[in-house]
Amino acid sequence: MHAERQLIHTGALMEFRVTDTQTELSPDKENVSVRADLVFIGVDDEDDDTGPADAAEWGAFGFLFTLATLSFQDARPRGYSEADFLPEDDFIVSDFFECLSYTQTGLHLRADYIRGRSVKTDIVVRPDGTATLTTWGRGQTALRWLDKLQGKKSIGLV
Repeated sequence: MHAERQLIHTGALMEFRVTDTQTELSPDKENVSVRADLVFIGVDDEDDDTGPADAAEWGAFGFLFTLATLSFQDARPRGYSEADFLPEDDFIVSDFFECLSYTQTGLHLRADYIRGRSVKTDIVVRPDGTATLTTWGRGQTALRWLDKLQGKKSIGLV
């Protein structure tokens, strides 16, 4: 199995609850920033008793990669970046590692422009099993990604 497929498989298995969302209109009144705070849901059955921190330890990389892939696929060029934009391009593991870092707050993915796409996505997964997803200049698409990962159906035109 390719690394990307395995990471998405793990990311899709991660269960979480959205604890807070905030949207903010930029000063130019044209762009929206979104911030969503999440907590991972651990397994609670008679054979296994794991909490949010255990879930983060097991699935942080997959969760980050999956959200970054959704962000990349929805991203479009902006300004001069159109010259580097390829519509059929995919987010790959090397892109992931270029955007990834570990800080005192946890595992951090920050993507600005990737091969002509205005990704504008920041995700932090903390050791305690909480996470924050922030996007800027992307409208409210980040909320759709979270709904998709939770298995919610989106409403579309027929």
